Amino acid sequence: QVQLVESGGGLVQPGGSLRLSCAASGRSFSRYVMGWFRQAPGKEREFVAAIRWRAGNAVYADSVKGRFTISRDNAKNTVYLQMNSLKPEDTAVYYCAADQGLGSSWYIWAVQSYEYWGQGTQVTVSS
Repeated sequence: QVQLVESGGGLVQPGGSLRLSCAASGRSFSRYVMGWFRQAPGKEREFVAAIRWRAGNAVYADSVKGRFTISRDNAKNTVYLQMNSLKPEDTAVYYCAADQGLGSSWYIWAVQSYEYWGQGTQVTVSS
């Protein structure tokens, strides 16, 4: 069993930065693929970024590539999402997710791939 708790959301002006954190409880954190997803009002939840056990194995949605960076600290059981150059369209509830990522049909970008979810943290980008 894995429990995830996000923090770090808030209100920021366009062009600003925020860093989200996701603290995980449970065993074998380093074995889990960790992902960030977001959901804006009236829209479906969408993939933002994900990272396997090593920092080199990170994947990003095209909409955030070059602006967001996902990282993890396995010693602290924490995954981060550094968000720079924020835009109003980045406004959403951001969710942390975890899964062991096993199986040939497991897709790192798919919502249904992840077994564990946090409660979400609101990010609002507005002037």
